[in-house]
Parts: sequence; structure tokens; C-alpha cells
Amino acid sequence: MSSLALIIHAHFYQPPREDPLSGEIPVEAGAAPYDNWNERIHAECYRPNAEAGNFERVSFNLGPTLAAWMQRHDPETLARITAQDRANVERYGTGNALAQPYNHTILPLAPYRDKVTQVRWGIADFEHRFGRRPRGMWLPEAAVDTETLMVLAEHGIEFTILAPWQANTPLLDPSEPYWVSLPGGKRIAVFFYHGELSARISFDGDMTLNADAFAAGELLPRFNNAKKYRREPQMLLLASDGELYGHHKPDRDKFLAYLTRHSAPANGIEITYPARWLDEHPPRKTIPLRYDTSWSCHHGLSRWAAGCSCTPGDSSWKGALRSAFNLLASELDEVYYAYMARLTRNPWALRDRYIEVVLGKTTTAALLSEFDAPPLSPQEIRRVEWMLIAQYERQRMFTSCGWFFEDYDRIEPKNNTAYAAQAVWMVYQATGIDLSEYAVRELRYVSSQRGNIRGDQVFLQHLVRAQTSAYQMPQHA
Repeated sequence: MSSLALIIHAHFYQPPREDPLSGEIPVEAGAAPYDNWNERIHAECYRPNAEAGNFERVSFNLGPTLAAWMQRHDPETLARITAQDRANVERYGTGNALAQPYNHTILPLAPYRDKVTQVRWGIADFEHRFGRRPRGMWLPEAAVDTETLMVLAEHGIEFTILAPWQANTPLLDPSEPYWVSLPGGKRIAVFFYHGELSARISFDGDMTLNADAFAAGELLPRFNNAKKYRREPQMLLLASDGELYGHHKPDRDKFLAYLTRHSAPANGIEITYPARWLDEHPPRKTIPLRYDTSWSCHHGLSRWAAGCSCTPGDSSWKGALRSAFNLLASELDEVYYAYMARLTRNPWALRDRYIEVVLGKTTTAALLSEFDAPPLSPQEIRRVEWMLIAQYERQRMFTSCGWFFEDYDRIEPKNNTAYAAQAVWMVYQATGIDLSEYAVRELRYVSSQRGNIRGDQVFLQHLVRAQTSAYQMPQHA
């Protein structure tokens, strides 16, 4: 066995693009010749990598909202992906897939209760797709704080992957994992990816043209020389969006296949993944972290909070959007708790278990019976379903992509706003309580720099559509 090992982590993810009324993705002009970006990226990246067997050779996470879309539109490819993880379980006793919090929420910006829901939903989705408990979890945008890691550890997650600058030490050796100490005597393992090389494969197209040249000229020199001299086992971890391999860079699925099967092994580099490495080489050292940091913002978490110079122009709309959604979430939660507390002693545990309904594993009526709810009429069960859907949409409205880019007049923040309006409409349907005034009052401060559009207008447009539509219960699984 070689003392040199390569881990390639691919973060495969797409935000929810579905219209909450129809459950379908509208035609997206920029995705031509495909109807929408999911279809285009699937054809360029997910399907080719699955057909090439690349999911078996890398560390990866498959975002739950992407997996749900794939289950509906190409279950054969999804089955190929999960089978490749299963092949590693059978060969090595542990799989190479990681879980992900369900809605790609920036967890350090979320309250504790939402962190728990996101992690529980993410674990449940992973178990549903992969048929096993996850050992690792990829954090959205690698955004981290102590409470987030505590929630992971409390739910049996053993490790995550972070950027090197998230380690609070001037001399980080990323060739091995580390323990991070947590309150109450808990701990979690952290892998750090190689910052320079991960950035170059992401943004320098020439870097990934030739797998042989990459292995010999880029990988080998990056290993720790002192460890090489001692023949001490070490790993090099690269991390990027999985869409790099075929979508962002055409034909890089072929590069990935050749690198992992031929070029790296020919240079004495073994291909592995974090869970397997952890079993063979557990952490020996403990390291402190820089909390409230991420892998894609140079200002901690500002890209998704108040705005920062990571995106050009005036980004103050981001803070206004975050503030509006936080206020609306608080109102939605208050109404939800008051309504559900009449039926169960633990409304939040009921919300956490609602993912089982979303995944088609049970019904709302059956779930309520597990929570010792009193007998309810079909109409009353329908109202409970609306309240739970409101909480589902309330989670969706915090999808991180809504704050990632430079302007409000994009599909991502407008979709988040539509999900907020849908949550308000569901609550009104169930209870007659109208929370729209809170949203409209705050969202008027959210405006586009390049288009004559405000957040309250987008919210009201969707609300009016909802009020006049023949709403069908969404199909998520």
C-alpha cells in the first residue's frame, strides 16, 4: 500500500428551482437547449460521471434537493450513484458518500432548532437514498460554528471537511485529519482540503486538461516532504463543486476518470476517501477552529448576512432580505407552535419527523398518531398538513443560493421569496391568520440594482398566484 493517498471531494448540489405551486421547474432560458439548469447540468455532469463510475472513486455529497429531482427525472442515474457508494461499503466496510443538511442553509446563521431540523432531515434523506447511516456531513458553504459542530456530533456525525483558513493555526499540515474539541467532552474529526490546488482546479481550466501531467506535476510536489522521507502515511484532499467535472469545465468527467484509475496510481498515489482514511489513520492531534467562517467568503459569513465585497456592487439588499426572512420565520414559528401544541406535546419533533412524509415513507395522519394526537377529521388533518408544508417552505426560503450572488433580480433570491409567500399562504389556509403584512413591510427594503424590482413585489406576485390557483400537494421524494 502506498504511503501517499489522494482524496477528491465533489460537492454535488442544486438549489430547489421548483415553483411551489406546481412542483415543477419553469423553463429557464439560459439553460437552452435544455428546459432548465437541472436538466442541462445533469446531462453534462451527473449522468456522465455516474456512467463512468466516478462516484465510486471520489468522496462526494449529493444535495437532498438535487437527489429528489433526480429520483423523479432520472432514477436510473440516482441508482447508479448509490450503487457506487454501496460497492465501497461492500469492499471496505464503509462508504464514500457524505450527507448534507437538507436545504443548504448557512447553519451558523440559523437558530439551534433549525440546525437540528436541517441535520435530521439531511440524515433522513441520506438514509433513504443510500440505505445506511452517514458518517460524514458536508456543511453548506463549509460554514461552521461551535453549535453546528455540536449538532453534528450529537447526531452521530463523525467528521466534516473544511477550508485550511478555517483552522486557527498559522502552520496547518493538511495531510492528516484533526480532532476538534466541543463542549461537554464531545469531539469531531475535521479534514482540511488543500487550498491552493483546490482553487486552481476550480478556476484554472488548463489545470485539468491532462491527468498524467496533473498527477506528476501538481499532486506529487504537494505532499509533505518530511512525511514522504519517513514513508509516513499522508493524504492530499482536493475539494470543489462536483459540477466542475463536466459542467463548469467540459469533459472533466473524463479527466476525473483517468486521474483516479490510471494517472494517480501510476505515480504511487492511492485513491481513498475520508471515512476509510479515518478508520486506518485516526486523528492524532487536536486543533482549534476559526468559527463563523466559510469556504467561499473572505469576510466570514457576510456574503449571506449583511453583504460584503465578495459580490460586486451594493449588497445591502442581502441584509434586508435576511432580516425580513428572520422576522417572518419567527412569526411562522409562533403560529405553528400555538396550533400544533393543541395536538402534541412536541411540535418541533413533529416537524423533524415530517421529512418522512416528504420522502413518502408515511402519511401525515400516521405520523400524528405516533405523536398521540387526538382523533382528527380529514379536514383537520389537511390543515395540519398545510401547517407542516408551511414549515417546509419556511426552511426552503433560507436556501443559501438566495444570498450568494450580486443582485436580487435573479432566480435564486426570487425563488426564496416565493417559498416565503407559499409558507404564508399555507398558514392562512390552515388557520385564517394572515402574516403577509410582516413580509410586505420588510421586503420593500429589498431591491435590485439592475432591475426595477423589490422583494415585496415578488412576494405579492406569488401570493396572488397562490390565492387564485388550484393548489396540489407537492411531490418531493
